[in-house]
Amino acid sequence: MTTFRTIPTEPIEGQKPGTSGLRKKTAVFQGHHYLENFIQSIWNGIGGVQGKTLVLGGDGRHFNSQAAQVVLRMAAASGAKKVIVGKRALLSTPAASHLIRKRGADGGIILSASHNPGGPNGDFGVKFNSANGGPASESVMARIFDATKVVSELHIAESQDIGLRTLDTLTLGDMEIEIVDPVTDYAALMQELFDFDAISGLFKSGFRMRFDAMHAVTGPYARTILEEILGAPPGTVMNGLPLPDFGEGHPDPNPTWAKQLWDEMMSDSGPDFGAASDGDGDRNMIVGRKAYVSPSDSLAVIAANATLVPGYRDGLKGVARSMPTSQAVDRVAARLGIDCYETPTGWKFFGNLLDAGRATLCGEESFGTGSDHVREKDGLWAVLFWLNILAVKGGSVAELLDAHWAEYGRNYYSRHDYEAVDAAAANGLMDHVRGQLASLPGQSFGALTVETADEFAYDDPVDGSRSEGQGLRIGFAGGGRVVLRLSGTGTDGATLRVYHEKVEEDAARFNLDPQEALADIIAAAETIAGIKARTGRDAPDVIT
Repeated sequence: MTTFRTIPTEPIEGQKPGTSGLRKKTAVFQGHHYLENFIQSIWNGIGGVQGKTLVLGGDGRHFNSQAAQVVLRMAAASGAKKVIVGKRALLSTPAASHLIRKRGADGGIILSASHNPGGPNGDFGVKFNSANGGPASESVMARIFDATKVVSELHIAESQDIGLRTLDTLTLGDMEIEIVDPVTDYAALMQELFDFDAISGLFKSGFRMRFDAMHAVTGPYARTILEEILGAPPGTVMNGLPLPDFGEGHPDPNPTWAKQLWDEMMSDSGPDFGAASDGDGDRNMIVGRKAYVSPSDSLAVIAANATLVPGYRDGLKGVARSMPTSQAVDRVAARLGIDCYETPTGWKFFGNLLDAGRATLCGEESFGTGSDHVREKDGLWAVLFWLNILAVKGGSVAELLDAHWAEYGRNYYSRHDYEAVDAAAANGLMDHVRGQLASLPGQSFGALTVETADEFAYDDPVDGSRSEGQGLRIGFAGGGRVVLRLSGTGTDGATLRVYHEKVEEDAARFNLDPQEALADIIAAAETIAGIKARTGRDAPDVIT
């Protein structure tokens, strides 16, 4: 017989969820009642879990298994009807979203800090996804945060280890626990969307690919889909074994952290196609032999070629991008005669557009791309989309990019990240730029003239909600932009992100190094913001 306990507790400061749930150092989550307080606050904030069905899984990082045990015990003690959990408590974020939707669950808990490092000294995170499969809305997150400030007792089952190592159905009190294979349902969905016969034919033709799973959760998904189902040669998936510390790596798919893959792809003898995904499987990097595809260009190319893919052959209802993402997809949308929505950063803002049938494809410059098949960004989905396009059109990644730019022009784009900046200095920099917004239009910086300057606010066209303070925008004559934001995904200090964009129409200038092409935009950003002086940094930590 299961015994349930009610344990007195007190609120813990600092449990305000960020862009994608609550992220802190792993040791913080392991502190006395820290995880339990936040889980109880989720239950309290969403009106309880009595009689509800939930999905549970995570990216396998350090503390994942122990945290899953706590969630199960607390769900049972609060009267949940059922929890569907991935074997070994593993589920990629897009797979969890699909499972919530497919099984008609009332929501789910995803244990992940996404692309942040793992291990005992790394980061951990907890996110609540709503019944549509997407991240909880800002109003729901506000109620959860309010609950953290008044939580006074915890409800939890006394239990030994709940075995999650085999596919099975268990009970904990009156609650059913269904343990599912984390890959099966997701792989079936991909087979519905993409032409697997065409992609298999691509591999049979001698097409070579490398996929870097970065020792994160997508390893099993990629091996099953790419190597076992599609017939890519064994070894196509590198770093495919999920590890609690991601092999002491940083599971962020960009040229800096996926350096092994990057070096292979930049070689004259490199594979035809390369890709990487992050800690929880919702981000992607696409790269061809000596051809890097920026996330913004990836979204635009996918939109322009969507009807070549079975799941999107009827066309797109609309597209959406986060505000800092380049305007390359806007040009495609204009040509297609469909709406293009500009939203704040955070996948939850796309959810309303997807649910309302206003958009089919969505993308963020932070290596996130997705569609209405789930309510999260989806790394492996984007990889399969590119493979499907290449299988139909032929040619190389570089040739596909060149053809796209020849038709739409090129939006040169680069993001500079200054990580772990002193929070006061970072906020001071933003205030400094904010104070100039009214006076910047009409000013010149070198050959650039400012046309617009504002702080982005978003009025949701579906529910009418308004989100303010979403980033500082400076627009130049000719279509260039600088955007400045403080990231909501870090756990140490502040991350300043500076985005640079410039439109190029001259085909003779389509193959410049982006940093060279953007030099005047980068210089203007430095002059306006005083980045070096205010952060004490001579250069960004990461350039993408």
